[in-house]
Amino acid sequence: MATLGTILYTALKGRFVGQDEYGNKYYEAKSEKTAEHKKKRWVMYNGVAEPSKVPPIWHGWLHYTTDLLPKDAPNVQYAWSKEPQPNLTGTTLAYVPPGHVNRGSQRAHTMADYEPWKP
Repeated sequence: MATLGTILYTALKGRFVGQDEYGNKYYEAKSEKTAEHKKKRWVMYNGVAEPSKVPPIWHGWLHYTTDLLPKDAPNVQYAWSKEPQPNLTGTTLAYVPPGHVNRGSQRAHTMADYEPWKP
């Protein structure tokens, strides 16, 4: 959820440029330019502020990789492309490698395992 300051700043200084399929709304500063002569760009998330919910095409626009808005840019889909996934860290769906404490701290023994010195 956006803070009151962000909502006010967006209402006063922002120009709405588009919305993605997840309901996130994208804005650009009406007239202010940064030291790099670029207008500030930001996103108002639909729900929890989770950057992994920004689609790649909008990510490119937010980070000045392209100046074309996604509605004007060709959306090229490659055979190896996958749908973006949310960041699962901290959830029950997070990846836990073998031997991790959340998997019982058991891992397969190897030849390189440490053997303590016995006098």
